[in-house]
Amino acid sequence: MAEYYDGWFRPTEVKPLPSVASKRTLTAAICDALIQRYTRAALASVLPEELKLEWRRSTGQPDQAETKRDLITGYIEDWSIAELATLARKLSTYADIYQLNQEQLAALVNAYDQGDGVQGRTKNLIFASTGPKPDLVLRDAVSNDIEIVANGDTCLIYDQPLPEGGLKFSDLANWWATHPSCPSDLEGPAIARNLYQRLAASLASPPERLLFRTYYARFKDDPDVIALLPQVYLHYDPLDQRTRRTSANGAPLARQRMDFLMLFSDRKRAVIEVDGKQHYAVGDTASPQLYSEMAAEDRRLKLAGYQVFRFGGHELGQPTAEATLNDFFEGLRSRMT
Repeated sequence: MAEYYDGWFRPTEVKPLPSVASKRTLTAAICDALIQRYTRAALASVLPEELKLEWRRSTGQPDQAETKRDLITGYIEDWSIAELATLARKLSTYADIYQLNQEQLAALVNAYDQGDGVQGRTKNLIFASTGPKPDLVLRDAVSNDIEIVANGDTCLIYDQPLPEGGLKFSDLANWWATHPSCPSDLEGPAIARNLYQRLAASLASPPERLLFRTYYARFKDDPDVIALLPQVYLHYDPLDQRTRRTSANGAPLARQRMDFLMLFSDRKRAVIEVDGKQHYAVGDTASPQLYSEMAAEDRRLKLAGYQVFRFGGHELGQPTAEATLNDFFEGLRSRMT
């Protein structure tokens, strides 16, 4: 009978579906790789000693976990997708892990790397500008290392590697503690307050100050909140706008600075803009040209992987502005983390 049907009904070729990177799939693949390779006794040392993981579960201890999967998730259950992808990347080249598991982990990491978000690494953050544009040079053009040669006191440059969980206010405060502009006699909370004051000094309008103050008041008891960075250079042109207009190119770079930037990870970056009428009008006359330029730059940023959110200055002048901002920040944190 099999020979009779041979050639009539050919088996359908099934192509594997592309890997989808999510917290669920990454967690499952990590657990499977470790479960299939290690005994329960081995995991008790591999997780904290070889992989350098910390127990995250508030109740119980590792030796109280009921299964190997329960033990592993006790270390990674509250991790972000970026943290899970980092561990998956490490395990995909780990000598002990079986090849099939390595291939699965590598496929998920590749899917994560090709997913939504900004491609590339955060290298230099130039922010909190309070005066003339800093004069920058490339100290090492090969490595893209920059150095301020003039107006260095008018801005801040964060050139440390971006932490796994994004740039938190606590990370920024630790960096600020060693910065030349931070008073040397400050300690602990006083350093954070001084940093807050330095960031606030760069704000240009009452709506910007309201947004900044509302955000940090909301999370004042959480030093690990993602930092809200004001006045961040996006494009950097060594020439001023007047000189650029008279140059061969004839047009300055659009939106050289962002009002606010939040780095939830290298790839997850949120831009927040506060629009006064100068963004869409000349004096009291609406300007289609200004609006078109703003819309075009928004499109470019979104296609590059940034999340862009806008508030109108008028909106932030209303009695309900703080409630509006609190709802927005709650939704942003839920979406980005």
